[in-house]
Amino acid sequence: MAKTFARAEVAQHNSEDSVWCIIDHRVYDLTDFLDAHPGGSVVLNQVAGKDATTEFYNLHRQEVLDKYRDLCIGTIEGEKPEVIESVPGSLSPVPYAEPLWLRSQFKSPYYKDSHRRLQKAVREFTDLYVTPEAQQKEKDGTYISQELIDRMAETNILAMRLGPGKHLHGRDLLGGAVDGKEFDYLHDLVIAQELVRANARGFSDGNMAGMAISLTAVQQWLRNVPLREKITQEVLSGKKKMCLAITEAFAGSDVAGLRTTAEKTPDGKHYIINGTKKWITNGMFADYFVTGCRTEKGFSVILIPRDDNVETKQIKTSYSTAAATAFVQFENVKVPVENLLGEEHKGFIVIMSNFNHERYMMVCGVVRMSMTVVEECMKWCNQRIVFGKRLIEQPVMRQKLAHMISLCEANQAWLESIAYQMCNMTYAEQAANLGGPIGLLKSHATRAAQEIADQATNIFGGRGITQTGMGRIIEMFHRTYKFDAILGGTEEILADLGVRQAFKKFPKAML
Repeated sequence: MAKTFARAEVAQHNSEDSVWCIIDHRVYDLTDFLDAHPGGSVVLNQVAGKDATTEFYNLHRQEVLDKYRDLCIGTIEGEKPEVIESVPGSLSPVPYAEPLWLRSQFKSPYYKDSHRRLQKAVREFTDLYVTPEAQQKEKDGTYISQELIDRMAETNILAMRLGPGKHLHGRDLLGGAVDGKEFDYLHDLVIAQELVRANARGFSDGNMAGMAISLTAVQQWLRNVPLREKITQEVLSGKKKMCLAITEAFAGSDVAGLRTTAEKTPDGKHYIINGTKKWITNGMFADYFVTGCRTEKGFSVILIPRDDNVETKQIKTSYSTAAATAFVQFENVKVPVENLLGEEHKGFIVIMSNFNHERYMMVCGVVRMSMTVVEECMKWCNQRIVFGKRLIEQPVMRQKLAHMISLCEANQAWLESIAYQMCNMTYAEQAANLGGPIGLLKSHATRAAQEIADQATNIFGGRGITQTGMGRIIEMFHRTYKFDAILGGTEEILADLGVRQAFKKFPKAML
């Protein structure tokens, strides 16, 4: 049975030899923690014997108390804690912290019970396994552990990352949360949005993002069925890793400018690959590279296994090296012609079709991260006291929050509408009709992310540019949202794509 104390008893422990305080009706003995406190001992001595609830929550979140729960020695008699403690898999009670379909008072025409089961299962998995590792890897810059990869393989999270398809049929998806034949692009959205809640942008890409944007192309375009099945089994079991290698120093969004060459051997049985790739996500640990190459009469996509003639060097970017971003050099790499994806010299359609799902996943992530940033700002404005009142009591803060909320809600609604269209289109129909809309959505979502990052940093002040403490999520988002604005096609390129695609179908009679 938990021990209880009278407030008068706590008040007696106000010396350097015995420092107690009260936080949210709980009693904490800080005596042996004075020298270990990251903020120094002075601030703790100042609250010795007192109720420090207001002071604590003006500087910290509940997670700090969770971390040091062993310092709690009891509660105040006749009183009960008021702060809600989160448990793995739980939904946030903060207004606008969750997409509308997850708020109990609202309905949605898109989601079924299977989507809700999957959401709960993935969130619990993320809270228990992904987030702890993500935060550690984000700090030390090392790559994803094989242990986590194996967990995702065993639960078929890796397989679900590819989106709907026959590769999910007959698989046990997270303990039966959803049937593989029922899995659609709204389930896909759930997976993408829940995994990014680990709040570590570099690690999010390091968490097999390379596989998610390259194995899809192999599944769709590699005609060598035995090889396709072999690669799929190796990668989805976690035994092998792969990445998409398109971008070069001379060619980013301008895919037509690629200089990596693939020349056939005299017997026509192999390609000899020479060239370099740059900013390749997961390239440092990839075993396979789905690579854009210039062939004799055009552009082709070829699956290249790592060998001694493939060299990778780490590239440090604005986010964590946990993403395993690489410079890749192919020097006389010999690859069988059976490794060709699609038709020779017609690789442009392979890449353009594959881009739709990549961009869709990126939108899922950046919109969900924007919501998390809004949640952090809502919490901060509710707890931070400035000039004798909470921030939320300042009209200017409410205006900032209103604008941020509006952007998130609009983008999530647009995203769900796109997802619904994807659920009702074939792969070919998506390629023909959704390239422009997805491009426009990605461009708009990342522009919104810029505004949200800017406003959130101003709301948090100095904490918003600090990589530890309550502002760490804000700092991370402000530093890394540009990855979504650039990777998979820049904002300007995608906005232009949306308009150009629209004008291809412009009626000639409307003059």
